[in-house]
Amino acid sequence: MVSAGFDLASARKALDSQPFSRLLGARITGFGDGEAVLEVDIRDELCQQNGFLHGGVLAYAADNALTFAGGAALGPAVLTGGLSIQYVRPATGATLIARAAVVHGGRRQAVCRCDLYVADAAGSETLCAVAQGTVLTAASGPPGG
Repeated sequence: MVSAGFDLASARKALDSQPFSRLLGARITGFGDGEAVLEVDIRDELCQQNGFLHGGVLAYAADNALTFAGGAALGPAVLTGGLSIQYVRPATGATLIARAAVVHGGRRQAVCRCDLYVADAAGSETLCAVAQGTVLTAASGPPGG
């Protein structure tokens, strides 16, 4: 259940308040009921030397999608407590799509999973990474976090 007033428009405003997210051109395309979808258009500046999307961009997308999914369940004042990511295959395509969902939630934390896909120009998607993380309410977050 989403806290009153924390909807897709609020999630978009929160994302837009993050300078790094604006730099990457990230956008939230889905939000609510313990789920979030974050997208980033793939461009040359975000790739590594072999032409694949940089792993740091994938980790960023997983982190933010996981946290927004947790926020959809816990409310807007949340922080990432930790995450792990497994890269399945090199990411090449037109758009990175990070789909996250709460797997288990409580009052102060949520365990979330995120599947990261790349979509080609025709919209065909390929799984490129899988992540899992813990999202905490800000009151229970790490010191200084």
